[in-house]
This record gives sequence, C-alpha cells and structure tokens, in this order.
Amino acid sequence: MTTETATFGGGCFWCTEAAMKELAGVASVTSGYAGGDTENPTYREVCAGTTGHAEVVQVEYDPDVIDYADLLEVFFATHDPTQLNRQGPDVGSQYRSIVLYHDDEQRRQAEAYVDALDGEYDGDVVTEIEELERFWPAEDHHQDYFEKNPADAYCRMHAQPKVEKVREKFEDRVKSTA
Repeated sequence: MTTETATFGGGCFWCTEAAMKELAGVASVTSGYAGGDTENPTYREVCAGTTGHAEVVQVEYDPDVIDYADLLEVFFATHDPTQLNRQGPDVGSQYRSIVLYHDDEQRRQAEAYVDALDGEYDGDVVTEIEELERFWPAEDHHQDYFEKNPADAYCRMHAQPKVEKVREKFEDRVKSTA
C-alpha cells in the first residue's frame, strides 16, 4: 500500500486524532506540533503559547481508499473553522484551525475548499493554510489518547462527540468493525 500524508490542526489534537482514526483508508494518525519556531517543542511549551506551534495531527492515508478531499471534508465538519485561536474550551494560537499542506495539489484543494465554505457559516472561516515546514511528534502519552483514556472527562465531553459525528455523518467512510 502506498500512503500519502495530510496534516491538520483543529483544536486539541486528542480530538482531531480520534475523529480521523475512524476513517477507512487511514493507516495511522500521529499527534504533534507544527507551524512554530521552537525546535523539538514539548507539550508544556506549546500549551504555554510561546512556541508558535499548533497542536496538529499527521494522517497517513491510502489514496486508493480515501482521498484528500474526503479528509478535508471530515476535518472541517469536526471543528469550528470560524473560531480564531480557540476550539471549545481550549484558547490560544496553539488551538488554531490550520491546514498544513505537503504539496501544491493539497494547497490548491485546501484553498478551494475554504473558498467553497464562504457563506456556509455565520462568521468568516479563519483557517490558516500554510506549507508544512516541520512536524514534531508529541510525547508518547499523547498518542492514541482517546483510545487509551475513553473515561477521561475531557475526552467524553469533546473527543467522543467528534467521533460520534464522524460515525454518523460519514458512515460510508468509517472503518468496518467486523
């Protein structure tokens, strides 16, 4: 299987990771940091808002099963792209809405998708679209966080609804449980 990579930030990476892992054709999702200036940032540094990084996920996917346009659709459906530097209870530029493209085709598709959203929301879409310069994987205990901590109050209140939305709205693109 040949995979491609997509990188998105839509608030807390635990939530975005949990939503993306539901999709058929997604081989892996890694939580991490991108879009900042600090080399090898830590969670504590990123949460302090001093590194310029956003919490993001890097999605490895099989384009023969799911394409980039599908990933964009799920990404935008599972967060509010009109909130500047926040998602739900998480506030700061580290929680901004951002698409980090890997090539010109991803940039073109992301820009076209955002343009098509014009008028779909009460506010303006503030999602940043930038070239990915460097991705830093988050610490091990942040990987698969929702899967490992389903009873965590934050996960129940914020990640679980996103997972349920993906299962309902994108039922035809969710991994088979059989």
